[in-house]
Amino acid sequence: MRRVALVTLVVDDYDEAIRFYTEALGFRLAEDTPRPDGSRWVVVEPDAGHTGTALLLARAKGEEQRARVGDQTGGRVGFFLHTDDFARDHARMTAAGVTFLEEPRHEPYGSVAVFRDLYGNRWDLLQPAE
Repeated sequence: MRRVALVTLVVDDYDEAIRFYTEALGFRLAEDTPRPDGSRWVVVEPDAGHTGTALLLARAKGEEQRARVGDQTGGRVGFFLHTDDFARDHARMTAAGVTFLEEPRHEPYGSVAVFRDLYGNRWDLLQPAE
């Protein structure tokens, strides 16, 4: 079996990113291991027991990487957070201060709303249609 296990998300600060993804989005901190070079291996995932793709939160090094923080996909939605209860997660995330860029909409493929993470990357919160 093959699968994409991790996707790197370049961040300004490990602890600020961990707080956002665990508190505002409700992700689980799966790993936070110091590395010999002073960096950390930080992995967050949407749920305990998660078997899909997780995020590797990587602190930007150098100007080129810092320029990518918050705009890793050139302004496009680059990340898709699926849920089994759109209304619950939208309400929880809104209460936690997550910025939604639109009102929820109901498309043939499901309920969706675009939001920004703490750095400005665009995400879809999506409950796929059954």
